[in-house]
Amino acid sequence: MIVHPANTAGTSKPTAAAGAPGRPAAPVPAAGKGPWHRFTRLFLDRIDRVSLSAKLVACTLVILIVGTVGISATIRQLVSGYMLEKTDSQIISQRDIVFQYVQQNPTQNSGLNSYFVEVRYAKDGKLTNISRTPSYPVLEGNVVSMPQLPSNAQITADMLGKPFTTSAKVVSLQAMSSNSSGTVPGTGAPDASGGATDGSGSTGSDGSSDQSADGADSGQSQQPSPDGQSSDASGSSQASGTPVTSSRKTLQAASAPWRVGVFQWEDKETGAYRGVVFIGLSLADQIDTINTLTRYCITVGIAIVLLGGSLSALIIQRTLDPLKRIEKTAAKIAAGDLSQRVPYAPENTEVGSLSASLNMMLTRIEQSFHEQEQTTAKMKRFVSDASHELRTPLAAIHGYAELYTMQRGMPGALERADESIAHIERSSQRMTVLVEDLLSLARLDEGRGIDMTQTVSLTTLVTDAVDDLHALDPQREVTRGTVAFEPSSDMTHPSTIGIEGDSMAPVTITGDASRLRQVVTNIVGNIHRYTPDDSPARVGLGVVAASITPEQLSRMPSNDESLRRFLEAAEVGHTMHTGTNYAVLRFEDHGPGVPAESRAQIFERFYTADPSRAREKGGTGLGLAIAQSVVKAHRGLICATETSGGGLTFTIMLPLGPVDAGTSNGGGPVAGSGADVESSGKSGKSGKSDKAGRNGRKDGSKRGSWFSRSR
Repeated sequence: MIVHPANTAGTSKPTAAAGAPGRPAAPVPAAGKGPWHRFTRLFLDRIDRVSLSAKLVACTLVILIVGTVGISATIRQLVSGYMLEKTDSQIISQRDIVFQYVQQNPTQNSGLNSYFVEVRYAKDGKLTNISRTPSYPVLEGNVVSMPQLPSNAQITADMLGKPFTTSAKVVSLQAMSSNSSGTVPGTGAPDASGGATDGSGSTGSDGSSDQSADGADSGQSQQPSPDGQSSDASGSSQASGTPVTSSRKTLQAASAPWRVGVFQWEDKETGAYRGVVFIGLSLADQIDTINTLTRYCITVGIAIVLLGGSLSALIIQRTLDPLKRIEKTAAKIAAGDLSQRVPYAPENTEVGSLSASLNMMLTRIEQSFHEQEQTTAKMKRFVSDASHELRTPLAAIHGYAELYTMQRGMPGALERADESIAHIERSSQRMTVLVEDLLSLARLDEGRGIDMTQTVSLTTLVTDAVDDLHALDPQREVTRGTVAFEPSSDMTHPSTIGIEGDSMAPVTITGDASRLRQVVTNIVGNIHRYTPDDSPARVGLGVVAASITPEQLSRMPSNDESLRRFLEAAEVGHTMHTGTNYAVLRFEDHGPGVPAESRAQIFERFYTADPSRAREKGGTGLGLAIAQSVVKAHRGLICATETSGGGLTFTIMLPLGPVDAGTSNGGGPVAGSGADVESSGKSGKSGKSDKAGRNGRKDGSKRGSWFSRSR
């Protein structure tokens, strides 16, 4: 089959309709679905590109326009209905007056120019073709406006007494006179079709071109023809006469629709049916009033839309200014300045609530970022310090091994070999201690290597540590006492923790005995290493109630601010007798101390206040880091502060349990687990082994061997 190219233009495949017989036609996609979808997508994309402020202003303008148009239309409809109702009532109320006027049989127009009256006479109970128009309005320029009336055949019983609207026909006064029969104006004369032509130019029942019986408006108005004749709605000639030379306003008023009422006319004396009377009023005044009201509503509506649009634009712009500031702040933060914050706004507004939430989030992000930076820096420093600390003993081992190899064949090699082996042994021991400490820290970080089910007597641990310090430094004055909380007396004397008396209160706790002993030993070891032998030291133990949970306490950093917050919580707990009981251990020395800017760093791994003398003291910089990890594993806090009069003070807070109403705040015995202090400290394999080890290390020639784990 040959297909003309014009039939295939714009197609890439032949249609299925031209296929072989019996082959089913391919489904045709819905026409217009693709283009409509693309148009919708394009329209939505264009809308998405418009700014939020422009969208809000546009929506406000649309709402104002729709509201103004709706209100104006409603007012127009209400006023129009009201005025139409008043016109109907006026027509009905004038019915009796018109009947009296008609009975007087006037021979000329009465001059009641606002009313139109037409009488159609009846004979033998039926309407005839005889009618007359005793009253009709005459406008400026001798223009006569009359309503289009139904024929006799179109008049029904339902139309009687019910006004209806009909269109108007405009003629001249001369035409009215020429169309009259020459006797009484309005008297009809038979026309060629057998109908009667009334004085107004309307035909009778047979030749009427008037409106239908339902009284509906034909919607066509009368306009004067160029030759001076007036034509009705259908375009037929109504009358001839002198050309009408009236103003445009007069012609518009004459073309206005009419409100007409049909009433049955009966003789009051005999009650005989005499015909029907049409009473009409022009709606020109009503239409003019409605048009004036419409123009007023349009003017006011435009003013409202312009004013409302301007105010809405200003308000929206003012409202969205904080969002622009948020955008600028976010751009600065994205550039790397995490210290930027969103400007303040009242939190009772949406923007203010968003600003407060964003500032909180930015604070957390900045804090997390700084913590991450600190963690990364600590990790780098930790790896570097660990490598350095491990490299030193490894280098010593390697060096002494090479020295032994070189001097093996020389005289006196045996003595020198023993010396090299001793150096190698000391280096390996130092490396072993370092590796064990690193392993302990790693296990503590993972939550392993600690048993929290033991009953530990803190009084026994502190007493043993004080005895060891006496043995290591016989010249040092070491005293003990009970930790007591001193509430603040005024703003200049804040609350503090002091050591009173010369004995410690018996305190037990549930935890890991060996790890807690390691904490106390490391702190006492630092006093032994880094303070003069004759400087005094004081150790205290007691119970303090504080209105802070152990979880909150363990998350606080080890600095002076954390201790101040604990003291504030302790003052609340002391006053209200509520919160948690904490075992407080306090170690005061009067040595050289640590600068304020370095106190928070002494708990970092491999940190030493005097790096040049760290190796001479035998420390690795891991002792206080281990102590901090153990204390936090017990949900406690350890802080380093300055001693009054110079020196360094370590304060350890360990939770015991909720405050009991009968427990004194910082004085009496507290049994954290119900175990006896004496038995928990002096019995059991663990206690005996610790005591034996401690007694075996009191040899003065091996100074620091008991503190081999303190750094």
